[in-house]
Amino acid sequence: MLYTVIAGIIALVVGIVAGKFLFAKNTQQKIDDAQSQAKKIVSDAQTTAENLKKEKLLEAKEKFVQLKAEHDKEVLERNRKLNDGETRIRQKEQSLNQKLETLDKQAKDNDVIKDNLNRQIEVVNLKRTELEKHQEEHIRRLEKIAALTAEEAKTQLIESLRAEAQTRALAIQQEIIDDAKQKANKEARKIIIQSIQRTAAEQAIENSITVFNLESDEIKGQIIGREGRNIRAIEAATGVDLIVDDTPEAIVLSSFDPLRREIARLSLQRLVTDGRIHPARIEEIVEKTRKQIEEQVMEIGERTVIELGIHGLHKELVRIVGKMRFRSSYGQNLLMHSREVANLCGIMAAELGMNPKLAKRAGLLHDIGKVPDEETELSHALLGMKLAEKYGENPAVINAIGAHHDEVEMQYVIAPIIQACDAISGARPGARREIMQQYLQRIKDLENLALAYQGVEKAYAIQAGRELRVIVEADKVTDLDSDKLSFEIAQKIQTEMTYPGQIKVTVIREKRAVNVAR
Repeated sequence: MLYTVIAGIIALVVGIVAGKFLFAKNTQQKIDDAQSQAKKIVSDAQTTAENLKKEKLLEAKEKFVQLKAEHDKEVLERNRKLNDGETRIRQKEQSLNQKLETLDKQAKDNDVIKDNLNRQIEVVNLKRTELEKHQEEHIRRLEKIAALTAEEAKTQLIESLRAEAQTRALAIQQEIIDDAKQKANKEARKIIIQSIQRTAAEQAIENSITVFNLESDEIKGQIIGREGRNIRAIEAATGVDLIVDDTPEAIVLSSFDPLRREIARLSLQRLVTDGRIHPARIEEIVEKTRKQIEEQVMEIGERTVIELGIHGLHKELVRIVGKMRFRSSYGQNLLMHSREVANLCGIMAAELGMNPKLAKRAGLLHDIGKVPDEETELSHALLGMKLAEKYGENPAVINAIGAHHDEVEMQYVIAPIIQACDAISGARPGARREIMQQYLQRIKDLENLALAYQGVEKAYAIQAGRELRVIVEADKVTDLDSDKLSFEIAQKIQTEMTYPGQIKVTVIREKRAVNVAR
């Protein structure tokens, strides 16, 4: 029993000792593991630190290289600017030195010239004194020979010169009067032609009437009305004369205002379609048609400026552009002419390196003075210039409009472009009402007129009849005669021919000396 207890105690002690040993062993193992892990962490940390250190060093080197490159670039740029500045300063110094040398030389030359002038003045004074002495001696001799004093001789000479001067003055006065009459006649013809051109009087029959076709002659009675009250109402409301004659199924609308004719035509068309024709209905239809035409005019103007790429145009100018659709000059529609001029101006301005939009704007507006709302005595160029100025257009556009017929001075480069394009559009064959036979005849007449002069070898009408080139024989016509011949041909064309715009006369004289070496 005792042995059993002792054995149990010994086993317990052995278990306790073994447990402590195992615990100590496990603890040591954990400590070893922890130390190993700590060493690994430290090693990893050192490795990471080394990597970060290398990366930072690389970044620092790259940053240094970049900053150094920028610094070198700035230094090079500064050195270049300094070198350029030094070069300019040297050039200015050289230029100043050259100018100083030139001034010194001029000063020396001026001193030499001044000395020469002083000597020449002294010589002239001496000669003047001698001349006065000789003149006094000569006067004494003349008085002795003529038995007249100097005052008496002077009086007689003045009287004779006065009579001769009066005779010559009368002749010169008569020449001036004749020349003034001739110029006055030319100027009067010019003013009359311009007035006719503005109102297109020679085309009055074709441009001032519109024929309204009817389905039958019975409608004429309805349009005339009882005792003519309907036709009088139409004429009063539209301002257009209605001519009802024996022409079958047609009524002629006569007015110089194309807008009024268009309003009357559309009103008649609506009245005939409606069938109710009486004064009250006529006034209502005419008023509606007038509003419709005004809207159509604005629509035409807006569409035109949009197609040409013109922006910021005043609404009133847009309306005037639309009105040009109903106006013609020499049979050429004014709106089509203005559009053509605008396109030509844009192309020409672009070729010259100028602003094509501004040129288009001026080309479109150059004839707005031909469609005024009120009658005025101003020419269409000056009236158009005032309208453009009133509605805030560019000064270059205003000047181009006023100067395209040389009525005001050209102040901008764009002005001659507008004038040239206007002449091109108006003078090309087929642009205005002129049949081909008349055009060809005018070209032949131009050439024959020049060939009639002595010494003219050949004559060519070019540029659609806008220029006449005359080739003369060098042996028969001198350079002075060439100027005179050009003037005489231009004057003869102006007095004997009818033509649009202007014609340039160029006389070409060429002298060739040819020898053959054998």
